[in-house]
Amino acid sequence: MPVTALRGQIVYLDGNPFERDPQECLVHHPDGLVIMEAGRITAAGPYAETAPLLPAGVTPVHYPDQLIMPGMIDTHVHYPQLQMIGAYGAQLLEWLNTYTFVAEQQFADAAHAAMVAQVFLRELLRAGTTTAVVYCTVHPQSVEAFFAESARLNTRMIAGKVLMDRNAPAALLDTAQQGYDESAALIGRWHGQGRQLYCVTPRFAPTSSEAQLEAAGALLRDHPGVYLQTHLCENPAEVAWVRELFPARQSYLDVYDHAGLVGPRAVFGHAIHLHEGDFCTCHARGAALAFCPTSNLFLGSGLFRLAEAKDPRRPVRVGLGTDVGAGTSLSQLQSLNEAYKVTALAGGRLDAVRAFYLATLGGAEALYLDDRLGRVAPGYEADLIVLDPKATPLLAFRTGYCRDLTELLFTLMTMGDDRAIRATWVAGACLWDRDTGAWAMDSARRGQD
Repeated sequence: MPVTALRGQIVYLDGNPFERDPQECLVHHPDGLVIMEAGRITAAGPYAETAPLLPAGVTPVHYPDQLIMPGMIDTHVHYPQLQMIGAYGAQLLEWLNTYTFVAEQQFADAAHAAMVAQVFLRELLRAGTTTAVVYCTVHPQSVEAFFAESARLNTRMIAGKVLMDRNAPAALLDTAQQGYDESAALIGRWHGQGRQLYCVTPRFAPTSSEAQLEAAGALLRDHPGVYLQTHLCENPAEVAWVRELFPARQSYLDVYDHAGLVGPRAVFGHAIHLHEGDFCTCHARGAALAFCPTSNLFLGSGLFRLAEAKDPRRPVRVGLGTDVGAGTSLSQLQSLNEAYKVTALAGGRLDAVRAFYLATLGGAEALYLDDRLGRVAPGYEADLIVLDPKATPLLAFRTGYCRDLTELLFTLMTMGDDRAIRATWVAGACLWDRDTGAWAMDSARRGQD
């Protein structure tokens, strides 16, 4: 594979700023160089020190006055819900029945699933997200369509078939055994194939019987290394419903724990209405929580308690999620904008360094992928984005008055969106270039036709 290289400001986190001084975790090379080969970073650092490592004939793509950063990570998003993003006027349970379950029935059509998967993955890349934990639908063909498109793009994605055997429309129901069998087949076909990883996906406790949750636990035991994703304590009415459906369990999280679903590589979306015992369980088991600020505000679900989750006495892994379609943007810059406000309303503060940690290295740590994602460093997968502080006239004006790097990052996270993503590089290849409007995969596809 050809060697490629980028030149510009390099910015990334090299530690957990919730546990160390944030400034000590921030790495910044004002004039940096990244060299990439075979999908990985082979060298990165100050230009003067790294340029001698460039092979003859390789000219770096230069992004002057722009920031080269790790690709962002979305730990909770639904690709089938892209078509009903911004649906009006309901809280969680009504919203599911009115909009979500209606849209998801269309994914019985493999052609529809393939079309939406293509749009969804392009929009992720346009927004600067290079890895996501993705819900498909109950239909195996929705998973096939998603992974096939991700494999074509060579993106690092984690996804799975939704498991639901009750409390949903008949067209979206499977059974405990059917869900196990179809998930096992998809794991065999996709988990670890290229950059694709499988995620066992019970939607949430109310739509799965105890038998199905136990089958999900069996999938985790029978296929070591796969992921688990579901929803947890998003809405007060939902929490009350879980108490009615599972009266023997001590808490909503205990429903999952009883089935063997709480452990490393388990990601629980929302987790707004947790008690201290739940946080302690997540810490002890190594499970992660997905903070989904735009969704939680849009549905009026509540405020995620980030400071409690990251309590140094028993810190919990936390990643950032867009939760589209209840979330209102695939841009993690927009998620950080709302995360700051949610944290402030909950009585805390979210500085820029900790914020970008949640969107990059923190997400990688939540997924146990921090040995390969989240840093601009040798050996890491070459998934990078280029942020433009002058993406709009107002951004250009405001950032001209930034006094230092942290103020610049804070301005980008409060005023930025997909327009601030100058370019997105995946496995060492530029897939999206904002200024030319070019998608590299289109030219590659044309070359195959």
